[in-house]
Amino acid sequence: MSSMTVHADEIRSLFSNAMSEMYRSEVPQYGTLIGLVTDINTATMASDPELEQALRRSHELDRLGVERHGAIRLGTPEELFNIRRIFAVLGMHPVGYYDLSVAGVPVHSTAFRPVEDDALRNNPFRVFTSLLRLELIEDEALRKMAARILAQRQIFTPRALELVEVFEAEGGLEQAEAEEFVREVLETFRWHRDAAVTLATYNKLHGAHRLIADIVSFRGPHINHLTPRTLDIDAVQAVMPKRGITPKAVIEGPPRRVCPILLRQTSFKAIEERIVFKAAEGALVEGRHTARFGEIEQRGVALTPKGRKLYDRLLASVRRQVQVGVAGSHAGTYESQLTGRFKEFPDSWSALREQGLAYFRYAPTREGLAAAASKQILRSVDELVASGHLHFDPIIYEDFLPVSAAGIFQSNLDTDEQQNYSECSNRDAFEQGLGVKVANELDLYAKAQQDSIDGALAQLSKAARKAP
Repeated sequence: MSSMTVHADEIRSLFSNAMSEMYRSEVPQYGTLIGLVTDINTATMASDPELEQALRRSHELDRLGVERHGAIRLGTPEELFNIRRIFAVLGMHPVGYYDLSVAGVPVHSTAFRPVEDDALRNNPFRVFTSLLRLELIEDEALRKMAARILAQRQIFTPRALELVEVFEAEGGLEQAEAEEFVREVLETFRWHRDAAVTLATYNKLHGAHRLIADIVSFRGPHINHLTPRTLDIDAVQAVMPKRGITPKAVIEGPPRRVCPILLRQTSFKAIEERIVFKAAEGALVEGRHTARFGEIEQRGVALTPKGRKLYDRLLASVRRQVQVGVAGSHAGTYESQLTGRFKEFPDSWSALREQGLAYFRYAPTREGLAAAASKQILRSVDELVASGHLHFDPIIYEDFLPVSAAGIFQSNLDTDEQQNYSECSNRDAFEQGLGVKVANELDLYAKAQQDSIDGALAQLSKAARKAP
């Protein structure tokens, strides 16, 4: 890599900003969401100075205003393989495997995102990327037709792939190449109102599953939502109707807590858009399609395997008893049950840390460094925390929740009917198409925590060595 090449963090920021501007022009309500979230975040920090201080201390504040995640749905393993190469230029790598078929959605997915702490602080842009499970289409004729349609399309511009090859050969892109790359890749995510199929074909695909129609019927995997991060999603949910936006019936994920955990998400219903379909003898016919929507998220602390097991058990116990309809039936019962069940989940940072339920980042305090310099330092992490020589801040959850993702999808289907596929996780096939193994998100959090402990202890030892 030459000294003239642009760092991946910078290219990622160029791309995420360009994507945000494009989506704002295509879906005006997304701009309304950004304004709403900015207002809520400002008010939340003004009312909670300790939260603002913690965000500043953990370098989370600077990333808050630029943080976004998007989502796309791909049709073939080849598309998945090349999108992995595209995202590598942006410093984004596949983390986690999500099987959404268990929730009636015929896809499996990963999240492309930065993995290093510095990269996450610079710009944590992520794209939840799903691959269609053609084998889950029961109608053999329809399955083969979908495969033929997908095989005929090319979702990347030739120049985008040429620049990927330059990146792979040279180890980076120069400024002009990076800017051209962003422009070229943006075409993959752009909305095209002209369908690649006839209306009759679209209706057949739609009859199998609406997401199948969305994936197969178009020239490319248009971005179907972009998601800003808020510090108070309940406030956002309450204010959305006042801004002319109707939110989904319930917030997906855990209930409101003093100490947020994992991920909470809400969205507005997918917009209905005019589509031009092919017809006989070159004629065109107009129709309607709904796929793109707005979403807002609130991120909390990443949970350890022990914490995640408790979370999954509590959530499943509520979902077994209460099913919320798309129109909002049983929403109040669901929310009250959720809040009640989660009282079993500790809601203080100290308890979460002491019980090994969540991951934290450690750093020495002034008192700790002074004690080290006077040779009065204690050695175990627990002792250092108890004595005020180490402080700890939550490590933000950077990933997704399959149940929540399926809940967002379902809220846009206009029906309470659930399609069920037998559980058929196929991580091996997904990774074969991808061309690499997906990273284990829990390993990344555990490493980040241990690295912070090692760094904190090293600082204390250095202070002790410098002492007279």
